[in-house]
Amino acid sequence: MPWGLTRFQHSGQSHFVTFCCYHRRLLFTADASRQIFESALERVRRSFRLQVYGYVIMPEHVHLLLSEPQRDTSGGGTAPLKPKDGLNGPPTLLSEPQRYTLADALKSLKQGVSRRLIGDAEHFWQKRYYDFNIRNYSQFVEKLRYIHRNPVKAGLCERPEDWQWSSFNHYATGCEGRVEIESEWTARERERAAGRLCAAVELPHSKNGLNGPPREFFFVTPSLESIA
Repeated sequence: MPWGLTRFQHSGQSHFVTFCCYHRRLLFTADASRQIFESALERVRRSFRLQVYGYVIMPEHVHLLLSEPQRDTSGGGTAPLKPKDGLNGPPTLLSEPQRYTLADALKSLKQGVSRRLIGDAEHFWQKRYYDFNIRNYSQFVEKLRYIHRNPVKAGLCERPEDWQWSSFNHYATGCEGRVEIESEWTARERERAAGRLCAAVELPHSKNGLNGPPREFFFVTPSLESIA
């Protein structure tokens, strides 16, 4: 980390994260490489108990909008998962709780992807990454809109829905992809799976508070027009 840069990763806030391929090389041009990244992201989401609100895979970089690792508050007595790097084998259980940071999760994600895709190259990712703490709802919507419009801005497609390597189509249609997106669609699906009305799930930084774990209240999700 460069001198003078401080990351706030125990804030309870969500984060807008960007990391780039080494020297901005076009290493995500093939569908297979993008699928590997999505699978790794989903695995890390589950292992570190992250909430992923949005993402996009560009040819030479990736944007993520996600939470910090969540503590297990279910009281079920299950030991926390010990994350392994990206895609390598099932997670194992820890005998003692351990508090992971977002940096731990991103390191696992990047290592898991690079080990599958690096080939003969010396490096796959740039060492440093951009991490922006989301402090209010307008910032949340702004970053989610930026993520979904990025392929259009780069000339990769005409409309956000034309780029399948992002979370946009989940927000638009509720379709399930390789990565579980924390959204109103997902909350309703959990209710149906449980056969009952579950506690409402909150997107961060809505009307009922800016920081900390989600509270029980009505679900606030950005309109499709606001994130397109």
